[in-house]
Amino acid sequence: MPEIEEVLPKYLQISGYIRDQIMSGELAPGAEVPSERELAAAWKVARPTASKALNTLRQQGLVISQRGSGTYVADSRIAPQARERYERARRYGTMYTEQESVTVLSAELLDGPDHVTSALRIAKGSSVIARRRLVSNESGLSELATSWFPGALAETAEGLLSLERLPGGTAQYVESVTGRKVAYARDQVSARLATEAEREHLALPEPAAVLAYRLTVHALDNTVLQFDEAVYPQEWWAFQQEYSIGS
Repeated sequence: MPEIEEVLPKYLQISGYIRDQIMSGELAPGAEVPSERELAAAWKVARPTASKALNTLRQQGLVISQRGSGTYVADSRIAPQARERYERARRYGTMYTEQESVTVLSAELLDGPDHVTSALRIAKGSSVIARRRLVSNESGLSELATSWFPGALAETAEGLLSLERLPGGTAQYVESVTGRKVAYARDQVSARLATEAEREHLALPEPAAVLAYRLTVHALDNTVLQFDEAVYPQEWWAFQQEYSIGS
């Protein structure tokens, strides 16, 4: 069990750890989640903190409690947010869990689609780097994602054109070669019909609805370092997040 860090409230660290296990398939639907007492002992926190962590998971629809029995993983499908991927990369050196399989399908330099050059804030028609990957877990559910970068990086960031995975993820790699640090990100979520290529990679029927997630990663000077597009099959039906609301 990892040690408590002071970056996030303790209950969110605990709930985030369990959520990660659920998202990866390590804790499958119906699996029992550690009890309040077990969490308090394992994480060395007070019982109310452990209780708050479990309540957070219940509010997110990830677990259900049965009186006199325990707490169990709910049969739900919540897509992982890119923010969670980046936090995992910085903390553990990888964006993915041990239960996830990642295949880089292609890495190439091509003429940028209009929406991509617009997101990257480069001239229309400019060349861009596209890294496409397929992510699956033990539950068989998949994510089809493309990371886009300005084509100008092709000379200094050759790793982006490799089919090999980059330790720590692409954002950290781009930071290392450009000297620019990631400062903030902006995301957008929508639903649409899958394209032919998406149906093929995700083994979807025709027609099929997908959840589409877009993320732009910005440096301190507001330069866009990376633009991501991820597509999830209809089984991954929502994104969820929890945040404080001040008075």
